[in-house]
Amino acid sequence: MRVRRFDRATRVVHWSTTVLVVGLLLTGSILYIAPLSAAIGRRAVLAEIHVWCGVLLAVPLLAGIALPRAGRGLRSDLHELSWWSRADRAWLRRSTRTSPEGKFNGGQKMATATFGGLLVAQLLTGALMHWNGPFSDDWRTGATFVHDWAYLALGVLVIGHVGKAFGEPETLTAMTSGSVSVDWAARERPGWVSTDSNRERE
Repeated sequence: MRVRRFDRATRVVHWSTTVLVVGLLLTGSILYIAPLSAAIGRRAVLAEIHVWCGVLLAVPLLAGIALPRAGRGLRSDLHELSWWSRADRAWLRRSTRTSPEGKFNGGQKMATATFGGLLVAQLLTGALMHWNGPFSDDWRTGATFVHDWAYLALGVLVIGHVGKAFGEPETLTAMTSGSVSVDWAARERPGWVSTDSNRERE
C-alpha cells in the first residue's frame, strides 16, 4: 500500500525547474572553466542558452502556483516549507533530532530556503551582469563576485541534493511516481501520515 505525497503539478514544477537549473550549471561551468570553454567553444550559443535558462527559471513555479485547482498541493507544500516549528529547529540539532511533525523535516526546509536564496541571488546578479549598461563598474564587479560564489555553492548543494535522493530511494520515488510506501511514511513522517486527511492510498 502506498500514500500519495506529491501531486502531478508539484512534480512537473520540480522537474521543469531541475532541467533549467542543470542547464544553468552546465552552461555556466563551461563558460566559467577556461579549459572546458576552450575545448567546447561556441561561447555565444552557450551564453544565450544560459541567459534563457535564467529568464525562464521562475516560470514553472509561478505557473504552478497560479493554477487554481491543480496548484493546490504545490501551494500547500510551499506554505509548509516556509513555516518553521519548534520540532524543525530541534531536528537541525543532531542531539535533539526526532521525527518531523509534518510532511517535511528541518533539513528539507533548510535546503529549500538555501536553494531559493541562491537562485534569487543568481537571477539578480546575472541580470545585472547581462544588462549592465545602467550600472557602474563597481556594481558589475560586485555582481560578478556574488554570482561566482553563489554558483559554487549552488553546485555543491545540487550534488548533495542528488546524493541524498539516491541515498533515500523512497524520496526519489515520491518525486517521480508521486507516492511513498505506507511503511516509510509511518516510520519517517508519522505526523504527516496520521494527520493528512487528503492523502490517497493505492
